[in-house]
Amino acid sequence: MTTLLKSATIIDASSPYHKQTKDILINDGIITKIDNNIPQKDEYQVVELDNLHVSTGWFDTSVSFGEPGYEERETLRHGVQVAAKSGFTDVAINPNTSPIVDNKSAVEFLINKVNGAATSIHPIGALTQQSKGVEMSEMYDMQQSGAIAFGDYNKPVSNDNLLKIALLYAQNFDGLVLSFPKNNSIAGEGVANEGKNSTLLGLKGIPALAEEIQISRDLFLLEYTGGKLHIPTISTAKSVQLIKEAKKKGLNVTCSVAVHHLFLTDDELHGFDANKKVTPPLRTEEDRKALIKGLKDGTIDMITTDHNPIDIEHKKVEFSTAKDGTIGLESAFGALNTLLNIETIVKCLSNNPRERFGLNKITIKENEKASLSIFSPERDYTFSEENIISTSKNSVFLDKKLQGKVYGIFNNNQLVLNS
Repeated sequence: MTTLLKSATIIDASSPYHKQTKDILINDGIITKIDNNIPQKDEYQVVELDNLHVSTGWFDTSVSFGEPGYEERETLRHGVQVAAKSGFTDVAINPNTSPIVDNKSAVEFLINKVNGAATSIHPIGALTQQSKGVEMSEMYDMQQSGAIAFGDYNKPVSNDNLLKIALLYAQNFDGLVLSFPKNNSIAGEGVANEGKNSTLLGLKGIPALAEEIQISRDLFLLEYTGGKLHIPTISTAKSVQLIKEAKKKGLNVTCSVAVHHLFLTDDELHGFDANKKVTPPLRTEEDRKALIKGLKDGTIDMITTDHNPIDIEHKKVEFSTAKDGTIGLESAFGALNTLLNIETIVKCLSNNPRERFGLNKITIKENEKASLSIFSPERDYTFSEENIISTSKNSVFLDKKLQGKVYGIFNNNQLVLNS
């Protein structure tokens, strides 16, 4: 199959065509020609869209799809279609399943289930058996079967020695360890950020300290053991500062931030909308600004949607009893495009996460594999259920004004476009 992208503005700082508007010819999944005007042929699949932009394929490092165990929330096959139409060529799948992905057979199931899809999946294996935080999982075996990192989704490792041993053991095969930043003994039964709003609303609070003390512990352990540590979805200003200082020391640590923590604050909780109940909780405006600053100065390495479909039975209930989580793939680009420039978005959705999680490096030039996100930065709209492709509809971004349009992707020799 031959595909021709007409008048595409290329966003790729590593490409000689960065910020240039060119035609891109793709033959059997390989970029064969980039030029000002490539003549069309009848057999070509031609893509000609308003204000067409392409970048290296976006990679989301924290996605849950439910299957196996929670297919009513989202299946793997439908989930990768959602990801493709949201502009993501690659997603890392969390072990947020039943049974938990904590062995090589479970990893192989995920990969084989959607083998050949346009969006590639990359399993994250559980760090501990059944994500219970008691015994280490079969990390090496899982890596050999295709797992790209190891962490217990939204569950902290409370056993200090277990995390120490995991960091030491993973060095034998260059494994990446994830540690969720939450101290349960301090967080207690909290459901919202501890502060003015939680007090006004009568909601049990989760202090920022619960995140920050856990990050401090993780960084002390990393300094002792060496190895590679990734801290997902940080949410406070102090967390940014702690990681910045650790990087100055030369520690091998990276971190991510969820889109909704860049865009929203705990002021959203006044309607008691359970869609706004997420982990970590939405924080303050001061925290939000610090996270954006941390992205811009390079302290925060990558952005994730932390896409987590939850069925209506567990969301349309009282706020304090609702399950935490929001979908985020469909709204990600529209939200980020209101806050950050395109180069920063691409760096934090593509280049940085690919490098940290060991995916192949890609660039937009001739004789390279075509792994492209296709979008337009123009178009203001209000996000509604009509924009949701996911099976579950639990979006924190409903009724928010966003900017930009995702057309789709080209990846694995497949073109996927929104209708």
